[in-house]
Amino acid sequence: MEHTKEEFAEAKRQIDSTLHKLRETVKTLQAKEDPERYKSQITLAQRRIKALEIAGSLIAKELE
Repeated sequence: MEHTKEEFAEAKRQIDSTLHKLRETVKTLQAKEDPERYKSQITLAQRRIKALEIAGSLIAKELE
């Protein structure tokens, strides 16, 4: 399936926005009084961050 540069650029913007929100969520959860209680949510968010970082870097290569 072929995608335009504009579609890749928009996808990258959306990924970057989601990454920002996830990173802020991790900071918030880690700053809670008992962060161990939120360990599974923190781990899930960190895994999603890694996956989106990979996707973002692949998109960036397409935009070169």
